[in-house]
Amino acid sequence: MKLQKATRCALFAILELAGDPGRQMSAHEIAEKYGISTNHLAKVLRSLGRAGLLEAVRGAGGGYRFSGSVKRTTLLDVIQLFETIDPLARGEREDGDGTPGGGALCQVLTEIEDIARATFASISLETMLKLVDKKG
Repeated sequence: MKLQKATRCALFAILELAGDPGRQMSAHEIAEKYGISTNHLAKVLRSLGRAGLLEAVRGAGGGYRFSGSVKRTTLLDVIQLFETIDPLARGEREDGDGTPGGGALCQVLTEIEDIARATFASISLETMLKLVDKKG
């Protein structure tokens, strides 16, 4: 599965900041660490702030600080801010969906999306941070 660039930036930033909730970092520091655009990351950070997951600290030495719950915030909570992991809207059809093969394909794709959604919903930031620690 490929996530959009904004989603990946959001996950990198959230994990970076949630790893030490008392620490604040600038968009530039996070962008530099992950090799991503500071301007693009700044937009993503604003979205995370509006969602209540980050707090913006203004002024000299300002930046962003994690303000969510690592135990209750899931990957799905973050991902849904930037993209959808949902089956096609009711009634929305692709070419060939009305055929037996198309119907079977729709069923399989819907099951895959349901599994992805359930998996993302089951993984908390706390779990992800443990994985990060193992890799580091």
